[in-house]
Amino acid sequence: MFTRAIKAIAGLFRRQTIVAKYDAAQSSGANKNHWTLADGLSAAQANNPAVRKVLRDRSRYETANNCWLRGMLNTLADDTIGTGPRLQMQSGDSDVDTAIERAFSRWCKAIGLPEKLRTMRIAKGQDGEAFALAITNQNLLGPVKLDIRLLEAEQVASPLAEFRPNYADGIEFDRFGNPTKYTVIPHPGDMTGLNFSNQNGTPYEAKDVFHLFRCDRPGQVRGVPEITPALVLMPQLRRFTLATIGAAEFAASPAGVLSTTVAADDSAGTDSPWQEINYEHRGLMVVPDNTTLTQLEAKHPTTTYAMFCRALITEAGRCLSMPYVIAAGDASMHNYSSGRMDHQNYLLAINVERSYWETKILDRLFAMWLDEALLADESLRKLGTFETDHTWYWDRREHVDPSKESQSQVERLNANLTTLAAEYAKDGKDWEPEIRQRAKEVELCTTLKLPTDQAAPKAKPNADAQDAQDDAVNAEITRRQMLAA
Repeated sequence: MFTRAIKAIAGLFRRQTIVAKYDAAQSSGANKNHWTLADGLSAAQANNPAVRKVLRDRSRYETANNCWLRGMLNTLADDTIGTGPRLQMQSGDSDVDTAIERAFSRWCKAIGLPEKLRTMRIAKGQDGEAFALAITNQNLLGPVKLDIRLLEAEQVASPLAEFRPNYADGIEFDRFGNPTKYTVIPHPGDMTGLNFSNQNGTPYEAKDVFHLFRCDRPGQVRGVPEITPALVLMPQLRRFTLATIGAAEFAASPAGVLSTTVAADDSAGTDSPWQEINYEHRGLMVVPDNTTLTQLEAKHPTTTYAMFCRALITEAGRCLSMPYVIAAGDASMHNYSSGRMDHQNYLLAINVERSYWETKILDRLFAMWLDEALLADESLRKLGTFETDHTWYWDRREHVDPSKESQSQVERLNANLTTLAAEYAKDGKDWEPEIRQRAKEVELCTTLKLPTDQAAPKAKPNADAQDAQDDAVNAEITRRQMLAA
């Protein structure tokens, strides 16, 4: 009986042998090493505190020492946040809207909100997470004392190795998976100002904490650096650069070589091998008999260096949806058409990111500010009740060809395919005050008898043909470079 059971179990294991039709599901001697580290861990276990610490430390180190990576994160923060979001109220009462917008703008400047948001965007890409804590700052000028204090990712953690339901590394959840409390501890890396009186951490309600990270898997509650895939690539770029410089310096270090025509056993008129010869700067010299002076030619950097840098930066930029022209800050190989095409995915990613920030931090922050402002600011208390509908305006990215963009705007407006509000929003402006200001300008120009009619921009003749010609020229340049390499 026992033997029959053992055979049945063995047969069950034999029947579970994988018979798959996918090449990626096959295991062979050629690919087994590549898939050795593949696992079936959950999102929380795959991003456990130990793994996230290693990734954070390495990400910060490489960002601090790699010009390309630092520039990519700075560009990403500048393009996403810019000079900061601007509030546009939509209560239906222009006086109420103007009062709220101006008061909120003054408060944003008082707490330095744009700068803090840019820091949070860099932290989200570099550390994987960005935290901010709502606090009361009595030193702020103005009636509203609301402020936000930025936290690093390792400050939100469990001081002890706690394993309990609905708890993950400093964050407590309800049974629906919503965060309810965050535990903030002193910074583990602060060796000079450790707060030993509060090593157990301080719990804060979730409504007072802003937590931003990119969620790539269901069940993921903490983030990993967005530049994680690039961490294995960017050090190679620095290594190759240093190796190229070292090779060039080595080749350029000898001023020249003396070669002799005498036989190996005849040393008459020659110097010892590998002997250094000193000579006066800008002076004439006489070489030994039967010798010839030859100057070395440095062969570095090679033609493959630029190609290697371009390919690696392009690959590293993909994890941020950033094309080469932006990641490297180099548009020498682009014309108008190719440059605009390369920007499309990047600008879409920026819009998606901004929508995420509006939901996760800006709407919540505005609601917190408005609750306090209506109580603390006497001028706002007089407004009474009003609708709190609103939207956010962001800086626009300058068009690569302003004349073409202006022409397309005129055509869309004339065909009733857009509105002034939509076009002004693309520039990060509120259409109503802009129109009112324009009306004042036209009225003043009319009073001063100045011309007010502006000619509509005209498209350049044969613009499409010129773009096609530029594409052909760039393609030929690229082909010649590849042949030369």
